[in-house]
Amino acid sequence: MQANGAAQNRESDVSCRNGAPNGESSSSGAAHSNGPLPAVNNGGSAVNNGAASEGAAGARKKKHLSQSEEDVIRLIGQHLHDLGLNQTVDLLMKESGCRLEHASATKFRNHVLDGEWDKADSDLNELKALMHSPSAVVRMKFLLLQQKYLEFLEDGKVLEALQVLRAELTPLKFNTERIHILSGYLMCSHAEDLRAKAEWEGKGLASRTKLLDRLQTYLPPSVMLPPRRLHTLLKQAVELQREHCLYHNTKLDGGLDGGLDSVSLLLDHSCSRKQFPCYTQQILTEHCNEVWFCKFSNNGTKLATGSKDTTVIVWQVNMETQQLKQIRTLEGHAYGVSYLTWSPDDTYLIACGPDDCSELWLWNVQTGELRTKMSQSHEDSLTCVAWNPDGKRFVTGGQRGQFYQCDLDGNLLDSWEGVRVQCLGCLSDGRTVLASDTHQRIRGYNFEDLTDRNIVQEDHPIMSFTISKTGSLALLNVATQGVHLWDLQDRVLVRKYQGVTQGFYTIHSCFGGHNEDFIASGSEDHKVYIWHRRSELPIAELTGHTRTVNCVSWNPILPGLLASASDDGTVRIWGPAPFLDVEEVEGFGNASVNINCCSMDS
Repeated sequence: MQANGAAQNRESDVSCRNGAPNGESSSSGAAHSNGPLPAVNNGGSAVNNGAASEGAAGARKKKHLSQSEEDVIRLIGQHLHDLGLNQTVDLLMKESGCRLEHASATKFRNHVLDGEWDKADSDLNELKALMHSPSAVVRMKFLLLQQKYLEFLEDGKVLEALQVLRAELTPLKFNTERIHILSGYLMCSHAEDLRAKAEWEGKGLASRTKLLDRLQTYLPPSVMLPPRRLHTLLKQAVELQREHCLYHNTKLDGGLDGGLDSVSLLLDHSCSRKQFPCYTQQILTEHCNEVWFCKFSNNGTKLATGSKDTTVIVWQVNMETQQLKQIRTLEGHAYGVSYLTWSPDDTYLIACGPDDCSELWLWNVQTGELRTKMSQSHEDSLTCVAWNPDGKRFVTGGQRGQFYQCDLDGNLLDSWEGVRVQCLGCLSDGRTVLASDTHQRIRGYNFEDLTDRNIVQEDHPIMSFTISKTGSLALLNVATQGVHLWDLQDRVLVRKYQGVTQGFYTIHSCFGGHNEDFIASGSEDHKVYIWHRRSELPIAELTGHTRTVNCVSWNPILPGLLASASDDGTVRIWGPAPFLDVEEVEGFGNASVNINCCSMDS
């Protein structure tokens, strides 16, 4: 949109007029934006903006806008234009002496939206001198001709479309693969078929607006602003505030691809610690001995807990009240249950015991039936297990040198000799198995081609590890060192988290919260520690357990629900604060929380 007629032929893409004082209208008889124009004292006659006396012009010195001020005016103008407030845009541009975009860009925009392709092509030649990349012109021309070709096809003008393909698109010698695809659309029998195959909205404002958005990416912002630029900047600002919020643990409503309707732009984003799972909601006391492990199901509807009392208890999670209820007890694990893992579809649960346990139990959780009780040898030690993503196989092993791959009936499919396994995990590729061993490392094993490689090397024993959902990060509990975060792709140590007490007990940490932005771990000092993934210092220390906290598990569906299992024989369920005063909250459930307000700049 062109705000004023001056400087049509200048190369400068954003101009401020020198003929009118800033803040005044240049059009005769126009009202000033802040009210009526003042009258001149001599004779009492009103003087319009363009005819101000020399004395009046000298009395009111024009303010020269800085580049950032001009940018802000243009951003506001574009946003108002998108809202359809075109008269307001005209007034803003006239009073500021700026223009929204280059005159040639305005013509180009209008011709594209009107489907005047020859004129748009001519405008492109004018814009060529203002563009930084010669190849961008070819790309833009290709996009224009593609739209022209598709519109001809939709209108049934096959000959005209063929002419565009042969005489205009092909000579560009650009993206020949796409040209082959476009030629195939000639065989479409009707418009609906064309739109479906081309994944195209069809002739009209919708597809042309989408085309214009793509074309604008090739133009310098001084010539034509990127689409919805102010909206994009506001969303980025909101996103940045959320990323730096210590306790943000809800879905990023809108995000960079959505709207801003769910947030206020008038206040900085800040989440209260009351919304974070720092408060005891429930204490599960059904186990009668140390609780060694806990794990939520993949769909978040169940929690499994394993104990030294030889039982596994399965709990149902009420997804609305977030309260847990015991629904099943799985018995007979003679050595106790020190590790549990759910099958990908949550149908089965595998239980393992401590070092001197040679057996593994595979339970059907829905029926409560034991499907498989596996033991290759009484000399084995099967202390850890991991499911293949296909749900049809699993790997298991222990520190006595066993490393097996088995089917659901416990049949041995493959084995790897001489690997003393401490903990296991399977990557989403379905081929790579990660195993920590007694050499203070994690190696990747491929059972298909029998290859292995070193991925992580620590200086102290790795007691346990867990893998993020993306498979790119691993969280390690390292003896005497604490919790370490590793990047599995770059094979580098990312962060060492402080605060936790970790000796030679096996303690299991976890990723959790929305987008797995948080990390939680048990500790030998009876606490649960929570960190933001980017911060080395804990943001919360949860107290309430009276002995070592062996394991924590964050609900994968409810980001405000966390479970912890302890040698004190209890499982605590942590959630947001109830509707109580702060003083009451701190003492709820005979548990307290220590909040560390640290930054995430580390």
